Amino acid sequence: MLREPFGISIRTSNSNGSSKVGTDRIQVSPTGVSARERGRSVGAGVGAGRRRRGTVAGLFGAAVLVAGTVLTSGGAYAQPAPGDHSAGRGEDDDRDGGKRDDHGKGDHGKGKRPGEKGTKRPAEPPAGGPSGAASAPSAGARPAPASPAVLASVEAGAATALPTTQGLQQALAAALGDRTLGTVTFAVADASAGQLLYGSGENTPATPASTTKLATSIAALSLIPSDTRLTTRVVKGANPGEITLVGGGDPTLTALPADQVQIGGLPADADTAPASLDALARQTAAALRAAGTTAVTLDYDLSMYAGNPQHKNHDAANIALVVPLMVDEGKVDPKSREEAPPRVADPAGAAAESFAALLRAEGVTVDGKARPAAAPAAATAPVLGRVDSPTIARLVERLLTTSDNTLAEAIARQAAVAAHQPASFEGAATAVKQELARLGVPMTGVVLDDGSGLHPDNAIPPAVLVQLLALAASDRHPALRPVLTGLPIAGFTGTLGKRFGAGSGAADAAGLVRAKTGSLSGVNTLAGTVVDADGRLLAFAVMTRTPAPADTARAAMDRIVARLAACGCH
Repeated sequence: MLREPFGISIRTSNSNGSSKVGTDRIQVSPTGVSARERGRSVGAGVGAGRRRRGTVAGLFGAAVLVAGTVLTSGGAYAQPAPGDHSAGRGEDDDRDGGKRDDHGKGDHGKGKRPGEKGTKRPAEPPAGGPSGAASAPSAGARPAPASPAVLASVEAGAATALPTTQGLQQALAAALGDRTLGTVTFAVADASAGQLLYGSGENTPATPASTTKLATSIAALSLIPSDTRLTTRVVKGANPGEITLVGGGDPTLTALPADQVQIGGLPADADTAPASLDALARQTAAALRAAGTTAVTLDYDLSMYAGNPQHKNHDAANIALVVPLMVDEGKVDPKSREEAPPRVADPAGAAAESFAALLRAEGVTVDGKARPAAAPAAATAPVLGRVDSPTIARLVERLLTTSDNTLAEAIARQAAVAAHQPASFEGAATAVKQELARLGVPMTGVVLDDGSGLHPDNAIPPAVLVQLLALAASDRHPALRPVLTGLPIAGFTGTLGKRFGAGSGAADAAGLVRAKTGSLSGVNTLAGTVVDADGRLLAFAVMTRTPAPADTARAAMDRIVARLAACGCH
């Protein structure tokens, strides 16, 4: 029998402020839905997603959860209506790094807090403006919506009985008995209410690896307005002819031409395109010419961050030095599609030199070599140029889909700044833990030493991971929705792109599972959501420690989740 769990409706805002609801055909972009053809229904495609070996479009539709999108001039924002988008295509493995078995490597439901800012990005940011990493909101900035559930129950799901502990136990017993899993702990909950339905060792802390990014993302979106953008600026120095490049904590700033920028192997769209170093150089050169300045000296300000920039597990591949100024995440080859590409030794210095070269190409003489600033740029220093990142919401989607360690640590530091903590590994961890506790997450046994999950001493119980997912699904916290829309889709996007495939024993769950992966040496984790046979959305977390090859362990974990998708478990 074919199961038709739900259809998708999209609410779009017109230029006159009115809205229109209709069914759309959705195209997948690197970190969101970038194109819609109004008037074409995807209802049939969504239903097909529950068919065994259905079409790609159908499977994607079934995985879409149930959230809508408000389109504004500044971007797409989570909207409480059925249907949503996800992100990127990607790597077959998580990017936690460490000495890995497989590759040998390694609410906002409240008002803004004092000092927090957000903005829509102008098409060509003007010279001048306030100082600081986060841009100020325009008068027309739209806050994240705060009304009814974005993740509504699917069709008859609300009236369907919850899976029972006994039913789940019977359905999962064989898959959980796979010896390749080693030590396995897990939790399954009703995503709509967070009610724990079944688990084993669910309250036992385990190494989360990259599922740590769920905690980082939840805290950041709760602390920071979702339309906030990270600003990189150039200001006048204290002396004539001096200019300072001020790092704003945006590792996605790019030196590439717009037509060469890709995210997860796909071209960036208007919502996801990173800020351009070339645009910043052109603005700066124009401002200098207007002032009659033809020659400058350049320094760069890294004062936004504090503490040691080097991660405990730094290998110059899985993560770059964590500094507030870099281009293309510090990659030696900015176009690299490698899972753990080589990183430059001095990301800030390399970014400043790239900027100097772009200024020279604009006819500005830059004397000598760019150097670190002796003191932070004055808050009142005249601004010569500025560029803004995608919104925090889009950045969170990107870091989750591609399991981006460098971006995760940058977002963790933004959370620290918003929480008035030092922008360091330690300050970020403190900020995340404090905010999660404020949101009501049980923190017993939780240990955080970073924002990415690379640190081997991090510990999170499975029950906490499903509570984080339930928070993101709650209608009380609509600004947390990018955590769910950013999760990779099984068999299609991000770090799940090459999992749940033919012959895996889990292929029937492709498109029905969205989950964050995690891998360290001997450790594999998976935490996300799955639509079960009755159309209910369940949250799950599976955490393993095993000497088995990583691919073998992952496949065994995927089969556990596939059993959840296949049953109502009553």
